[in-house]
Amino acid sequence: MTPQEVMKEIQSLTEQINYHSDLYYQQSKSEISDFEFDQLLEKLITLENKFPEFKKEDSPTQRVGGTITKEFDSVVHKYRMLSLGNTYSKEDLIEWDNRVAKGLDGAGYEYFCEMKFDGVALSLTYENGILKRAVTRGDGTRGDDVIANAKTIRSIPLKISQDVPNAFEVRGEVYLPKHEFERLNQEREDIGEDQLANPRNAASGTLKMQDSSVVSSRKLDCYLYYLLGDGMNFPTHSAAIHQIEQWGFNVSPTYRKCQDINEVLEYITEWEEKRHTLPSETDGVVIKVNSLNQQDELGFTAKSPRWAISYKYKAESAATILESISYQVGRTGSVTPVANLRPVLLAGTTVKRASLHNANEIERLGVRIGDTVAVEKGGEIIPKITAVVLTQRSLFSEPITYISHCPECSTELVRSEGEANHYCPNIDGCPPQIQGRIEHFIQRKAMDIDSLGTETIRGLLDHGLIKNYADLYSLTYEQLNGLEFKTYSEKKGDFSLRSLREKSAQNIIRAIEISKSVPFERVLFGLSIRFVGQTVAEKLAEHFETIDKIAEASLETLIEVPEIGERIAQSVVRFFDTPESIRQIDKLKAAGLNFEIIKKVVISEGSNLADKSFVISGVFTQFSRDELKEKIKANGGKVVSSISAKLDYLVAGDKMGPAKLEKATKLEVNIISESEFLALLDK
Repeated sequence: MTPQEVMKEIQSLTEQINYHSDLYYQQSKSEISDFEFDQLLEKLITLENKFPEFKKEDSPTQRVGGTITKEFDSVVHKYRMLSLGNTYSKEDLIEWDNRVAKGLDGAGYEYFCEMKFDGVALSLTYENGILKRAVTRGDGTRGDDVIANAKTIRSIPLKISQDVPNAFEVRGEVYLPKHEFERLNQEREDIGEDQLANPRNAASGTLKMQDSSVVSSRKLDCYLYYLLGDGMNFPTHSAAIHQIEQWGFNVSPTYRKCQDINEVLEYITEWEEKRHTLPSETDGVVIKVNSLNQQDELGFTAKSPRWAISYKYKAESAATILESISYQVGRTGSVTPVANLRPVLLAGTTVKRASLHNANEIERLGVRIGDTVAVEKGGEIIPKITAVVLTQRSLFSEPITYISHCPECSTELVRSEGEANHYCPNIDGCPPQIQGRIEHFIQRKAMDIDSLGTETIRGLLDHGLIKNYADLYSLTYEQLNGLEFKTYSEKKGDFSLRSLREKSAQNIIRAIEISKSVPFERVLFGLSIRFVGQTVAEKLAEHFETIDKIAEASLETLIEVPEIGERIAQSVVRFFDTPESIRQIDKLKAAGLNFEIIKKVVISEGSNLADKSFVISGVFTQFSRDELKEKIKANGGKVVSSISAKLDYLVAGDKMGPAKLEKATKLEVNIISESEFLALLDK
């Protein structure tokens, strides 16, 4: 392709992707399948990697992430990001309204009300329609520029194609949608990690991550609510909001103009319950004087504007009795204490249980059986005990002694240094761990054997037909047809017998057979290696390509893989050092499952690196490590994993391991930087 043809193709792909993204994310419509969209994006990524000189900063490929930011630039806000004054009282709100009236000397005024979303404040700066900076609040005067991470948020425009001012700033709240928070916590449960406390903290932590590809996978969103810039001639805040809506910014449709404080109070009352239906956490309402001239007239205090205030909803709380504590054992052996509560109505639902997380939390709260406790919904999602009503404690109550043995198999629990949770080490004999691993193995993100359910698996275990997930591939139709197992009815509150019918048995056998075609990275995820979630499994599969190479890898070799820390590496080594794990993998191999990655077809870009071997180490600015490998292969080179005297080049990035550097220096291997590698390509 000529440079002109490349530019034309990149422009065409960009327009198509932007059109379909806008249709999907702004209008909730779709004209093509996810697969077709991904194909367009993959084609654009390939072209941009091959011709990086044509890659633009507003390219839709920026949404995918991949940039590693070691330190965020500190930026001084052009306009200070002040905090709002808060009130929990409607009487205080009326007092504030009186102060507004007094400050405006009796002139007429109206208010603009909007929901207060519980996330992270972010200021976006556009120059000539292109997103240039994305700065956190910080101390209000100076914040961190998290531009690479902000670009992964699909509702934030990278470019405004309409006629816009040369420079302007728009502010908003980055949040983690409730359904994404639940998905993320499920993933953390899958890999044996503690769940995140609430969506706000998760959003805050995500926005400051160093790897933007991880940020992209978290699927943050953003509502915009404020426009700033020199020479803006909008008479009201509502007019400015309508303008940013027209420019394509994501504005929550919950706002409303109110003629007086009584209408504001009506708005607050209306949304007190209705806000629970919104996709993000909310904790109140922001009220602003609508006229921008009147805002200027009212001015600011040292900390906040006089023309705006935040009304906070009180966290819904209820008092009930802690009747008992039960201990749940997960598939990784983690033991979680659960408070069994006297049923109480809270935020529209009946709450019967609340997680106590671990022994530390029980000690911190000081709870005892029979205590009256205050219960809230943390982040309006997860019920939690927030306090003990000590005035109602029985004189005969005793502190809780955390269990020392597994409630399921009676094995003595262990607690590793630096970890909050207790664990049952009886991996192969503890029933809930065995069942949990099988349920994890068959889930959609792993082997996708959807015909099997929890109760069916329990029945197979009870009848001795399976002892682990590998045994699923030995099942026959004859064993399943007519199999009886217990099923629990919530309505009756009791168990009853159920048997598998002919059709169900056929479906299970068919689904097990189909699962043999699942790709290696999903099989690896399904093996229940602690701390190896879906993303880590993909990284390991891509790096090592086969299960045997992962099994043979040393701790040091594993740590060299991008995003694989010492904790994950130790867990992988421990898994493959276990004879039972090897036996199950051998059985799965014999059943025909995929234990090596299907290699991508490399499109040749030339032969500048022909017959040259490379080792890659460290973090790079223009490429991810996988992109660098693809670039080497596309130009005729070979990527190897270890340094030897025969190696031609070590491509050294930031944070390269000192052992590799020392070995390469000792063997007099050519050590080149990223820029020197690019120069080598040009030759």
